[in-house]
Amino acid sequence: MQTLVIEGYLAADPSILTAQGSGRKRASFRLLETTRYRRADGEPGERTTGFNCVCFNEATAENYIAPYARKGSRVVIQGHIENDTWTGKDGVEHYDLRVVVEDMRLKNRRASSTDGEDRMDGVAGDADDRGSGTAALDDDIPF
Repeated sequence: MQTLVIEGYLAADPSILTAQGSGRKRASFRLLETTRYRRADGEPGERTTGFNCVCFNEATAENYIAPYARKGSRVVIQGHIENDTWTGKDGVEHYDLRVVVEDMRLKNRRASSTDGEDRMDGVAGDADDRGSGTAALDDDIPF
């Protein structure tokens, strides 16, 4: 199986869907990835690619994606590609490629507008927990 990693932005708020038979939940969303390049004549160009994504991990969909992922959120996903085919009501056969998400990291850091405190959207450990990064230097260091 091939694994891919994509960094991009959510095109819309993810939808949390419930299966009719089992009642299990899954998250469905569209991820946009933009590639910037320089044309042969030196002019800059860019190409945006959209990926249909689905996450079947119920805990991730309910406890992570639903409360934190929003339209415009910067995310990094890891997963694999799956072909999906179905026949519509009009008898036409449809084909679709989708990314089955196995791991997702939110990269946004937002300030809460209501209470003024910083809130981290994403996984614990994405933020630098070492403080300001300035350490007291010892003047007796020989080098």
